[in-house]
Amino acid sequence: DLASYDAQELARLSGVSKSTVSRFVRRLGFETYESARRAAREERQKGSRHFLAHAESIPPEQQLATSLQEELENVSRTFERIETAELDQLATAVVSARKVWIAGYRISHSFASYVYWQLVKVVPDASLIPQAGESLGEHFAAMQADDVVIWIALRQRMGNTDPALAHLAQQGITTALISDDGTEPDTRVNWHFRCRIETSSPQFNHASVMSLCHQIVTRATLTAGLEGRTRLRRIDQFNTDLGEV
Repeated sequence: DLASYDAQELARLSGVSKSTVSRFVRRLGFETYESARRAAREERQKGSRHFLAHAESIPPEQQLATSLQEELENVSRTFERIETAELDQLATAVVSARKVWIAGYRISHSFASYVYWQLVKVVPDASLIPQAGESLGEHFAAMQADDVVIWIALRQRMGNTDPALAHLAQQGITTALISDDGTEPDTRVNWHFRCRIETSSPQFNHASVMSLCHQIVTRATLTAGLEGRTRLRRIDQFNTDLGEV
């Protein structure tokens, strides 16, 4: 967990003092905690999940219980670092925005799609980007200062992520970033939510990501209040009238 927490956080989670953590990393051969943390992060970010997994060491009869415990720990540790106020601020921004853009590539696209399909029911305008065959340029050119971008960039993220986030910051676009906790806190965005996805299996465990996405769309729905509920009822009525559901 060195890669995920600063010295004070790790000390608190381990039930020891910060000086104990400092002595620990020096015994490992590092001059400072940050140097140990950088080394741990570099090791975690090398290669794919396949080369980090050790599922073969867990007996088959214990794999399900182990996986469920990992999910609980990932969700718990993820939300330990998230303030309720942050989620409420994002919900307010989403509901108040002219348009909400939800972006994600590869595995992140599936979570972006989930957020989009939930938010489109309660906000006036939402868009999932990029779609097949699209580039970001068309969408970035259409963004305005009163828009909100939710960018999901889980490991291994696309090479255009940093330039895109830099552009959004330069344009003053309100942005929320959702990443795994192998990514350092990004000060360019308004909110950076780092999800713990560690697992002993050959696949990352994304339970914390889905839980966070659920919290975002739920709080946005509640923040939308009567107007949001009215929109939901109208959508259901149209679907019934059109015989779609």
